[in-house]
Amino acid sequence: MTDTPLTHLGDMPVEEFLREYWQQKPLLIRNAFPGFVSPLSGEELAGMALEEAVESRIVLEQGAEGPWELRQGPFSEEDFLALPRSHWTLLVQAVDQWVSEIADLKRLFRFLPEWRLDDVMISYASDKGSVGPHFDYYDVFLLQAEGKRLWQQGRKADDATPRLEGTALNILQEFEPENSWLLEPGDMLYLPPQYSHWGIAEGACTTISIGFRAPSARHILEDLAAELALQLPDHLRYSDAGMKQTGNPDEIDPAAVQRLQAQLREWIEQPRQIAQWLGAVMTEAKYPDTVALDAGDAADWREQLSGGATLVLNPASRCAFSRDPVTLFVDGEAMATSEEFAVHFCSARVITAQAVDDHPEIATEGGLIDTLVAQGTLIYPPEDF
Repeated sequence: MTDTPLTHLGDMPVEEFLREYWQQKPLLIRNAFPGFVSPLSGEELAGMALEEAVESRIVLEQGAEGPWELRQGPFSEEDFLALPRSHWTLLVQAVDQWVSEIADLKRLFRFLPEWRLDDVMISYASDKGSVGPHFDYYDVFLLQAEGKRLWQQGRKADDATPRLEGTALNILQEFEPENSWLLEPGDMLYLPPQYSHWGIAEGACTTISIGFRAPSARHILEDLAAELALQLPDHLRYSDAGMKQTGNPDEIDPAAVQRLQAQLREWIEQPRQIAQWLGAVMTEAKYPDTVALDAGDAADWREQLSGGATLVLNPASRCAFSRDPVTLFVDGEAMATSEEFAVHFCSARVITAQAVDDHPEIATEGGLIDTLVAQGTLIYPPEDF
């Protein structure tokens, strides 16, 4: 990490952003991307929503079924022609898997751990279009791409905050803005988890949302506990050596509870296993069945690489690494390799003949490259990505 300010944080050093704002309070960054030109128009986004493999939604403030109607894609051209002139929004998930310029934009947020990044969603809103007042459980950067959008930010909310009934969306019953900003192309708003917000288009507009993964405590406890339990020997049991006589033999007293808490802390002290679990969970592909683009069969990679070709990480795939033990995580799978290669691959996300020369162990029969090629994680670069 460096003290050098990043353009998209204005003049603010990364350390200041992490110390003062990250997961703590909202931040408006005017002209975060000077002269920003959206790599995708509203019409092109609508074209993506016609595809079966793309997750898309339309939100109508006043739909045929009532307020805040949610419609799931894929859509047809007739669906779009039948929409009203205003008060609706199209949302398309994981656009970074399909459009190289969006994938490149995502890489500009590597001042944060990339394994925390989720997908990039893009929304196109007609005049006055929005998805209603709501909140999210994850951090998000909202980059205005085209047109203008008025963002209002309210108080923090949680599961107990009243929601509007009669809609599949988590619309808040009451919303009182504490801040209000009109964003234009290149402006960006950062929102930490749980801050209520409401974005309303002023004329047609496009917004790019860079979201972050945050597993719930429930998921972590359920999944991680099961993983750690597999590593514990059967002789480890609840024990109470040295306990004092209780006043009532039927009582589970505070001392017993404290004793078990202490034992639990000892049992979960497995940093290597926790690192393995975290790496696997945070690199799971969001859409494992989605092959973002047809790149062809890479089974002949040895011949192709020797001829100057390159293997690249599938746009739908994710990767990370840990140092203790040295492990490369790709799409939820843990793979043993050298630390030097793991660091290189997670940064470059490509494999060339030079990489094979530098790390010949990855090119053995049934080795790392064969495994990643077989599961579609390594592909030839698509011409249009």
